Amino acid sequence: MRVEIWSDIACPWCYVGKARFEKALAAFPHRDEVEVVHRSFELDPGRAKGDVQPVLRMLAKKYGMSEAQAQAGEDNLGAQAAAEGLDYRTRDRDHGNTFDMHRLLHFAKEQGKQDVLIQILYRANFAEERSVFSEGDERLVALAAEAGLDADAARRVLADPAAYADEVRADEREAAELGANGVPFFVLDRKYGVSGAQPAEVFTQALSQAWGARSPLKLVDEGGAEACGPDGCAVPQH
Repeated sequence: MRVEIWSDIACPWCYVGKARFEKALAAFPHRDEVEVVHRSFELDPGRAKGDVQPVLRMLAKKYGMSEAQAQAGEDNLGAQAAAEGLDYRTRDRDHGNTFDMHRLLHFAKEQGKQDVLIQILYRANFAEERSVFSEGDERLVALAAEAGLDADAARRVLADPAAYADEVRADEREAAELGANGVPFFVLDRKYGVSGAQPAEVFTQALSQAWGARSPLKLVDEGGAEACGPDGCAVPQH
C-alpha cells in the first residue's frame, strides 16, 4: 500500500501531522508493506527566494490579526508539538520560499533519503535557531549532507534552478487535481484521503480501512496455459 503525503516545510501542522501519522503507522500490523512518499506543496509559492520575514509579521498580515494573536497561536502550536515529542521554537522564527527545499526532497527521493531529509528540514525550521531561509544554499547543503546525501551533488541541484523543478510543479498540479487546497494532505492508495494533522487514531482507522479495501487480483482466465515459474518452464508433451 502506498501513502502519499503532500506537505510544506513551512507548515507547522505538517510537522505535527507527520509525527501523528508515524505514531499510527508504527503500530500498524502491515507497516512493512506500506510505502510512504512525500509530495510537494508550497503554501507561499509567489514569495521571492530572498524575501524572508519574521513568522509573526507574516501571520499577522496574512490573517489580519495582531502579532499578539499570532504569538498565541504559535504558543498553542508549541504545546501541540510538545505533546507529540517534538521541539518547537515559539519565538523568533522566520518564513520564506520553500521551492529549493522541495527540489532537494525530490533529489533525496532518488537516493532513498527523502523521509530522512524532510524530518531534518522540519527540525531545522521549527526547532533550531539557525534559519533555513536566510543563510543561503550552504545551509541547505549542510542539512542534505546530514541526511546522507552527497554535499557536492546537493550543491549542484541548488545551483540549477531547473533541477527537479518540473517534479515539484507536477506534485502541485496533482494536489489541485485531487482537491487538496491545504496541507498536510494524506492519500492512501489513491482511494482514501485524510486532510490535516488529525489525531493518530484517525490515521489508524484510515490505514486499516485502506488496507481492508485492497482488491485481490482477479484473473481473466484461470486455465492451464503454459507459463514459467520458480521451478522452471512447462515443457509441451505433444
